[in-house]
Amino acid sequence: MSHTLVEINNLSRFYGTLQAVKDVSFTIRQGEVLGFLGPNGAGKTTTMQIISGNLAPSGGSVTIANHDLLEDPRAAKNQIGYLPESPPLYRELTVNEYLDYCAALNNVPRAKRLSARENTKERCGLHDAGKRLIGNLSKGFQQRVGIAQAIIHLPPVVILDEPTVGLDPIQIREIRALIRELGRDHGVILSTHILPEVQTTCDRVQIINKGELVLNESIEGLEHHMKSASLTVAFHQSPDLQFLENLPGVKSVHPEKDGRLRVFHETEQNPTDAILRMAVNKNWGLYEIRPGRLSLEQIFVELTSDAALENAEALATTTTTDSGL
Repeated sequence: MSHTLVEINNLSRFYGTLQAVKDVSFTIRQGEVLGFLGPNGAGKTTTMQIISGNLAPSGGSVTIANHDLLEDPRAAKNQIGYLPESPPLYRELTVNEYLDYCAALNNVPRAKRLSARENTKERCGLHDAGKRLIGNLSKGFQQRVGIAQAIIHLPPVVILDEPTVGLDPIQIREIRALIRELGRDHGVILSTHILPEVQTTCDRVQIINKGELVLNESIEGLEHHMKSASLTVAFHQSPDLQFLENLPGVKSVHPEKDGRLRVFHETEQNPTDAILRMAVNKNWGLYEIRPGRLSLEQIFVELTSDAALENAEALATTTTTDSGL
């Protein structure tokens, strides 16, 4: 049975008066790939920097493989492999030289470094690239080297920040397959702006908005939400949208280009019967009603649509700036 590798409790972080992370709590289990999403300025990168030990929290706790990150940071960090958005590569070294260096940095015993390097190269598809200069490798192979340095010491927790940015479609597919393979033995946190990547790669998805988690759902639960959270309706007579918006369970109504309406509603409160009765009573001439299907992009926009404006306003009122927000 898989066990909990990461436990985050009431995590918070302030930059002056701006609270970038607000009481965030979640767990990651062995064999799980967690997709971590959020608009720019939502606190996603700040949260990942705290979990990886690169930034101190203002409050809360982080436990990595039973080691408290604040009380025993060395032991906790030894359990983490981290790939930042820009891989920390030395372009003048060969792949073998660089991975040997990374093995030493991560306290891999000298007698085991060769086998650690070769095993990691095999996992990351680098078996024929060991003697090549990193600076001469393609972007995709450099990303592979970046992942290799993150896992060479076999950490239980792997944190990947935008690992497929700038790659071509074939490279993206290869890196995604590698991430899924890592997810079998490790707990993986995957930060990405590529929404389809979450659905094809991850077991669970989280969305952070204005420093707070607004969604924490399994992919199976997300699929259910995507299928059941909206209705598409069409009428011969254009209805007053306010009547529909006032129905129990209805969150919003949006006209579509073809004259149909998309009715967004609470997952557990379907307004189909109420719409049918109202259409008959008001003689709207209902001729179509069917369950709509939300995309992950639509869910993301629905949960974070006001994030950019409000975060921009918050940043404008503080003199503290940080690129990790």
